[in-house]
Amino acid sequence: MPKVKINSLDSIKYREYKVNLSKEETDKRIKEIASNQKNFVEVDAAKVANEGDLVTFDYKATVDGKEFKGSEGKNTQLELGKDLFIKGFDKQLLKAKKDEEIKVEAVLPEIFPEKELVGQKAIFMCKIISVKKHKPLPIDDEFAKKLGAKDLNDLKNLVSKQLNDQYKNSLDQISKNQILEEIENFKIDEIPNTLIEQELNILNQGLDKEAIEKNKNNNLKNAKKRIKLGLILNQIGEENNIKVENLEIQSEIQKQIGMMPGQEKLVMDYYQKNPEAAASLRGNIYEQKIIEFIKSKAKKTVKEIDKSEAEKILKEENEKNLKAQSTTDVMEKKPKTSEKKPKKAPIKKKAKKVSKK
Repeated sequence: MPKVKINSLDSIKYREYKVNLSKEETDKRIKEIASNQKNFVEVDAAKVANEGDLVTFDYKATVDGKEFKGSEGKNTQLELGKDLFIKGFDKQLLKAKKDEEIKVEAVLPEIFPEKELVGQKAIFMCKIISVKKHKPLPIDDEFAKKLGAKDLNDLKNLVSKQLNDQYKNSLDQISKNQILEEIENFKIDEIPNTLIEQELNILNQGLDKEAIEKNKNNNLKNAKKRIKLGLILNQIGEENNIKVENLEIQSEIQKQIGMMPGQEKLVMDYYQKNPEAAASLRGNIYEQKIIEFIKSKAKKTVKEIDKSEAEKILKEENEKNLKAQSTTDVMEKKPKTSEKKPKKAPIKKKAKKVSKK
């Protein structure tokens, strides 16, 4: 393996972002959650149905005066204005009242199960059972408990943390890229062709011959970069005895299970039946532990920002990456008319998956 010269890690510099979300941002998000919690209440029988109301009805349908399979429905519910039943159906229920009978005409759609009736006009005789209107939920302790929080104050803390985490994960990736750019300057012996070929095989997976040829130069650069970063990170991990314990892997799997309620067995079976997935997970944890170790030694600058600044930084980073990719694509297409080599396009630093420990 090529020899790697690890420079002093305390010479590395990176910026860490701390997002300060206002109380108003948290309250706004809770109001959005409340507005998405549909709370329909029945109204006086004299009230007519308007867009956004929930209408419950029974129906009997016919085509050319004849009933057909699936022509009857009981307690069918439609939120008017969403047009989710049959196109144009719910518009004909506007202004309907409880206990009224409404005649609705609709063309049976292409997805209708009885294929011989597709495209034909059906007559639906609808008996309105109830008309309900949306009533905003009060944002209080009871509302918070329905969402799994102890009380409203606890819900605010949970939502605030969730919002912070959303920004933190993306901003942490920017910090990681800064670190990878720094360690890429470490000296390393020439990389053997066998390693480059192995990495190219990974990058070319799923590509046809034309795509492989089109991306040849770009993939070669990426392969060398990924190998170099992987070797450097591995060296740092080995020199500092960084290891991944089985408990850490199980903890990460449990975290994924927590994000997929009701699918615990599916997640566990996936990792048990796919050893390569567990190995990849171990590699990801190992790499992250090395990055955290580097952070503990490096010079950190903390910048406190608000929500708008965070969004601006993330937008600029995304535009930079898109521009880099676009520049690379143009360079790949450019005909070779001279020996002069084009300047290298900036690309997002991405570490090769480091070996599991």
